[in-house]
Amino acid sequence: MNQYDLNLILNPNLSAEQVGIEKEYIEATVKNAGGEISNLDELGNRRLAYAVNKDREGYYLMYTIKSSGNPEQNIASTLRLRDHVRRVLVVKDRPEWKTKKA
Repeated sequence: MNQYDLNLILNPNLSAEQVGIEKEYIEATVKNAGGEISNLDELGNRRLAYAVNKDREGYYLMYTIKSSGNPEQNIASTLRLRDHVRRVLVVKDRPEWKTKKA
């Protein structure tokens, strides 16, 4: 299993209850695709560089997942169909990017 970063931007106008529903759906989608979530960073509302669907802010969720196969095809394509999901980005985690060079 490879490690990936799954970054999502949700609608900034969601209530805490709606955000919880979206997080449950994301977790179920990852598990149904054969992956597992190892970490979640919930950054909350942040300003965007440009407007997305006329919103200048977005609610950021950053997951670290372990998955075999192609999560871009299996997970991201399913999440893009949700109404409250603005952006989805899946990046393969590479350990050499995290090493600090002196």
